[in-house]
Amino acid sequence: MITIELTQDCLEKLDLSPVTTVVEKLLQEGTIASQEQQLSFEINYPREAADPRELSEIPAIRLWFVRLDSVYPWIPFLLAWKSGELARYTAMLVPHQFSRTEGIQYNPEALEIFVMHKIFILHDWLNKQNMPALYRLKSMAQIFGYELDDNFFQLIQ
Repeated sequence: MITIELTQDCLEKLDLSPVTTVVEKLLQEGTIASQEQQLSFEINYPREAADPRELSEIPAIRLWFVRLDSVYPWIPFLLAWKSGELARYTAMLVPHQFSRTEGIQYNPEALEIFVMHKIFILHDWLNKQNMPALYRLKSMAQIFGYELDDNFFQLIQ
């Protein structure tokens, strides 16, 4: 597991160097495939005890993740899905609300656009990396409640 610490300073300065250092090394070494679903973020952003906001509701943190997504749009490949990193990453980019009984509730239309955007990006990126894409992409879509038919992938070949 790779854990990248994000400090208040790096978040507020939109400094991606903690991620760039790790990702560029993996790309140069050709070991990125072995780190699939192994990345997590430790977000250290001080808040007052009375601050009820979730991390995804803090503008500086959300903006940092928007910047990360613009530089590494395929980063969901590395995120530790099982430990909730993909859901948290998505919350940084997709409008949502929190429910005490049902957890995070994404805006349905925004989530659909986000998921399809990531499917297209990851499909192309995985093919460039010579990695099978179909199962991975179907699994990612299922996390968000979408079933993708094999025929869909024939359209984007």
